[in-house]
Amino acid sequence: MRFPSSIFVSVSLFTAETTAALYLSTTYRSAGDQIWQGLTLLFTLVPSVLVQLTLTFIHRDLSRDRPLILLLHILQLGPIVRCLEAFCIYGSVGQVEEPYVSITRKKQMPREGQSEEVERQVGQAEGKLFTHRAAFSRTSVIQAFLGSAPQLTLQLYICVLQQEVSIGRGTLMVISLLSIVYGALRCNILAIKLKYDDYEVDIRPMAYLCIFLWRGFEIATRVVVLVLFSSVLQLWVLPVVFLNFSVFFFYPWILFWHSHSPFPENIEKTLTRVGTTIVLCLLTFLYAGINMFCWSAVQVKLNDPDLINKSQNWYRMAVYYMVRFVENASLLLLWYMYKTDFYEFIFAPLLVLQLLLAYAMAVFFMLVFYQFCHPCRRLFSSSMTQGLWDCSSFLCVLCTSASPHSRPTGRAALETSVHQEPSNRPNTSSDSADDVPNDTTYDVLNDTIYDVPNVENSVRGGVNGDVSHSMSCNV
Repeated sequence: MRFPSSIFVSVSLFTAETTAALYLSTTYRSAGDQIWQGLTLLFTLVPSVLVQLTLTFIHRDLSRDRPLILLLHILQLGPIVRCLEAFCIYGSVGQVEEPYVSITRKKQMPREGQSEEVERQVGQAEGKLFTHRAAFSRTSVIQAFLGSAPQLTLQLYICVLQQEVSIGRGTLMVISLLSIVYGALRCNILAIKLKYDDYEVDIRPMAYLCIFLWRGFEIATRVVVLVLFSSVLQLWVLPVVFLNFSVFFFYPWILFWHSHSPFPENIEKTLTRVGTTIVLCLLTFLYAGINMFCWSAVQVKLNDPDLINKSQNWYRMAVYYMVRFVENASLLLLWYMYKTDFYEFIFAPLLVLQLLLAYAMAVFFMLVFYQFCHPCRRLFSSSMTQGLWDCSSFLCVLCTSASPHSRPTGRAALETSVHQEPSNRPNTSSDSADDVPNDTTYDVLNDTIYDVPNVENSVRGGVNGDVSHSMSCNV
C-alpha cells in the first residue's frame, strides 16, 4: 500500500495558505485597508467552506451519526481531521488480519500488442484509504481554482498598485501559486485515472515534472496578463472576466438543453431536484473557474451518466490554446498602448516578449508530456503532434475555401459544374476527431469514489472470479 503523500501535500498547502491569508488580513486591518482585508478573507473562507462541504458529501457524514466530525467541519478543521484519519488507517495496515477482501482486475499497459489482466486483493483498509485519496484530489482542485487563483491575482494586483512586495504578501503569493499548480496537476492525474480506469496506470517522475512546468508557465502567464491589463483599464477587465466565465459556465448547459436529454438524477439518491441543480451549478462553476486560468482536463457533459465527456479530441485543445494566446497577446497590446508613467521603469516590449515566450514554453512542455511522458501513450491511436498538424491543416483549408479568390466565378464556375462527374464511390472517410487520442476529464462528483468494494457483500456473493471491481489507483 502506498504512503498517502498526496493527502499530506493537499492538507499542508491548505493549512499554509489559510494561515498566511489570515496573517496578511491582520496587516491590512492595522494599515486601514479594509477593502483588501475583506477580499483576502473572502477568497480564503469561501473555498474553505466548499472544501468542508465536499468532504462531508463524499464521506456521507450527514447520513451517519458522527456529530464530532460535523462540528470539526463547521470549525473549518475537516481536512486536518481527515488527514489524521487517513494516516491512522495507513498505520493500522498489517497489524490486524482482515477477514474479508475483494478482488480487482486491472489490465497492464500493452507490450508488443498484448495486454495481460492482473488480479489483486484489496482489503477494507486500502478501500477506505482510496476514498480519502479521491476526496482530497477533488478538494485540491476546488481550493486551487476557487480560492488560490483569485487570491494570487488579488495580491499581485495590490503589489503593482503599492509598488512593493511585503514578506507576508510574497509568502501568500508563492503558496497560492504552488496550490494552483498542484491543483492543476491533480486535475490531469484524475483525468488519466478516470479515462483509463481499466488499466494499471503508473505515472513516472518525468511526467510529474512536465505537468508541473506546463501548468506553472501557463497559470503564471495568465495571472500576470490579467493583472497588467487590470492595472491600466480597471473597468474593462470586468467584461473580459465576465465573458470568459460566462462562456465556460453556460456552454455545458447549452449542450444539455440542445440534446433534449432528461434531467440527471444519478448524482445522489438522497438529493432532491433542487439539490441536484445546485450541485450541477457548482460543478459548472468550478469548470468555468478552471478554464479561466488554464486548460481544463475535464469537459463537463450533463447528459452523460458520469457527467463527463471522455471523447474530447485534440482539436478542441488546439482551438483553446490558439484563442487564449490571441487573447493574452491582445490584452498585453492594450496594456502597452494605455500604460501610464508608472511603468516607465519597465522595458515594456521585453516584458511582453517574455510573457508570450512563457506561454509558448507552457505549450512546449504540454507537447512533451503527451508525446513522450504520458503513461497511456501506447493506447493512443495517433500522436498529439499529428493531431495538431491535422488541425492546422484543417484551419488552412477553411481559410483558403473562404477566400473569394479561390472560387471560380461566372462562366468558369458554370463549366466546372457542368463537366463535374458524379462520384459513385462509397464514403469511407471517418471523422478524424474520433481517431485522435482523447484527452480526458475529471468530475468532482464522480461516483467512482463510492465504488470502494463492499467487502461483506463480496464474501456473501462468493469471491470466485465473478467478483471484480474497478478501482483507480491514486497517487
